[in-house]
Amino acid sequence: MSQPAANQVANLLSKVARYSVLLGIGGSALQASLYTVDGGERAVMYDRIQGVLPVAVTEGTHFRVPWLQSPAVMDIRTRPRSISSVTGTKDLQMVNITLRVLSKPDVDSLSTIYKNLGLDWDERVLPSIGNEIVKAAVAQYNAEQLLTQRDRVSRAIRDSLTKRAREFNILVDDVAITHLSFGTEFTKAVEAKQVAQQDAERARFVVMKADQERKAAVIRAEGESESARLISDATRIAGPGLIELRRIEAAKDVASTLARSGNVVYLPHGNNMLLGLNPSMGGR
Repeated sequence: MSQPAANQVANLLSKVARYSVLLGIGGSALQASLYTVDGGERAVMYDRIQGVLPVAVTEGTHFRVPWLQSPAVMDIRTRPRSISSVTGTKDLQMVNITLRVLSKPDVDSLSTIYKNLGLDWDERVLPSIGNEIVKAAVAQYNAEQLLTQRDRVSRAIRDSLTKRAREFNILVDDVAITHLSFGTEFTKAVEAKQVAQQDAERARFVVMKADQERKAAVIRAEGESESARLISDATRIAGPGLIELRRIEAAKDVASTLARSGNVVYLPHGNNMLLGLNPSMGGR
């Protein structure tokens, strides 16, 4: 290869190298200038000059100034969280209660949430205000009311927690009591009360049964007394004929019953057990 041709190839390779370096730098700068916000998320932009920008960035691919701007992606979907608390009731009974809270950040206040609370806003706020609200709400009810008025207690906690969380730009979608248990002493007291109620109900049933049996015996005795009085009056008016009539009716009932029975054999009165035999044949 001649010297001029070699110089041309070297110049070409030098240009390709320069363009490759420029293209690589441009690609890196373009990649650093783009960022993506997925569905259910928002991005809060921090600018080194202006600070946190007041308007959050919606879903999609967006441009930013490298090094000068950095996006913080925040999840705006509803997320569940369990809050457990051990507190006392109005009648000084200890209760272990667990709440399931569904919450999400206020989209219009994401910049404020990011500046004041950061990305872990739920971890910073919900446990503290949740325990505070639960203790204040449970203290207004007796232990028995927590069981019989559970929906009312849950509604009171939800209303108070929603109002309190709104001060931190947090929206509470729902609050539910998932677990509610009492101390061992209260549980034993409830069991003893149930046993006593069952015993009282059983004793009341026994008393009612005895009372009904007494009334039945009185009514039966009154009926027998009335029957005896009527028979006595009829005997006094009709004489012994009524007794004879009753005897005949009883004999008819006995005879009718015996006639329908196949296991009854009639034996004539006396010692002669041979029926239809000629007496003259007795000597043979």
